[in-house]
Amino acid sequence: MKKKCALTIAGSDSSGGAGIQADLKTMHGCGVYGMSAITAVTAQNTTGVKSIMKVSKEVLSDQLDMVFSDIFPDAVKIGMTFQSDLIESIADRLEFYNAKNIVLDPVMVATSGARLMEEDGITALCKKLIPLADLITPNIPEAEVLLGAGEIKSREDMERAAVKIAEIYGCNCLVKGGHMVSERLSCDVLATTGGKLYWYESERVDNPNTHGTGCTLSSAIASYLAFGCDICGSIKNAKQYLDKSIREGLDLGTGHGPLWHVFV
Repeated sequence: MKKKCALTIAGSDSSGGAGIQADLKTMHGCGVYGMSAITAVTAQNTTGVKSIMKVSKEVLSDQLDMVFSDIFPDAVKIGMTFQSDLIESIADRLEFYNAKNIVLDPVMVATSGARLMEEDGITALCKKLIPLADLITPNIPEAEVLLGAGEIKSREDMERAAVKIAEIYGCNCLVKGGHMVSERLSCDVLATTGGKLYWYESERVDNPNTHGTGCTLSSAIASYLAFGCDICGSIKNAKQYLDKSIREGLDLGTGHGPLWHVFV
């Protein structure tokens, strides 16, 4: 029996709520076979990140070679990349194998506020990796970093940011509005490389446990792209999956708890 396959390139979360662990759970929940290439090992839980140890660029490249040379992924999700040398290795291997359906979640700051990317990493991400992506999924603080100027405080600001990022980097851009806590709705906006805008709105779920929502959404989008859905359809399906995983109401840990990824 053949299955659609997706690869996640990201960091490991020891508490299982985000990163590689959340990505693989999401891919399984969406019905695709998940594979992984780990960029860093983090010691973290629902309250924060204690320490981070990156893998070597050689080991990361080897992981990617072993995956692509044997089970070629139908889609790729990229999360925590951490440093410039790892980003260069990822970009090099993705170009070498002509990877398709690349979804990049530009992870820079954890929900707890911990910084997950160094300055040289941000520069390398913008120059080498984002231009390879079919879709990037920044939250509002990340979109502000990518633009390099101005705060995003309204729906109009979100639209302008998404359009500008799509123009600058040549890829579709989904700006996530989760940080706009005053909104009754959860509102994300997609700007396509063709200049079109699409809003995705849903009722906010009264659940403080949102650890790994960005990882979950981007992995779900990659999963639906693997099935052959287009960008808009993949985002719509992924948003529905994320909504259900939050509504399950899993309550673990003493901080921002994780989601329940495999529901019926």
